[in-house]
Amino acid sequence: QVQLVESGGGLVQVGESLRLSCAHSGTSFGVNVMGWYRQAPGKQRDLVATVTSGESTNYADFAKDRFTISRDIAKSTVTLQMNSLKPEDTAVYYCNFRSLYPRDFESWGRGTQVTVSS
Repeated sequence: QVQLVESGGGLVQVGESLRLSCAHSGTSFGVNVMGWYRQAPGKQRDLVATVTSGESTNYADFAKDRFTISRDIAKSTVTLQMNSLKPEDTAVYYCNFRSLYPRDFESWGRGTQVTVSS
């Protein structure tokens, strides 16, 4: 297991930007995927973006043109740059670490609140 600590959430106005960071304990050895998910009140948790240990990225459709995920293997961090924020981006954003090899396990951060005010 790894411990994940998110930072960077907050309250912003429509059209502004936020940068979320997630730091994980332990090493990134092996095949794994880090990503961000979000959950709005009363809704399910949805994928925002992921990045593999090989630095391949995947984005939800709503994130493709506005969000950028990046990963620093050496610093054990993953970052989500969010631009042109909209009220519908308001949610709790969770960092996720999924190890695929040599061990199969998954860890979640506690989440960070992002609120976009109109």
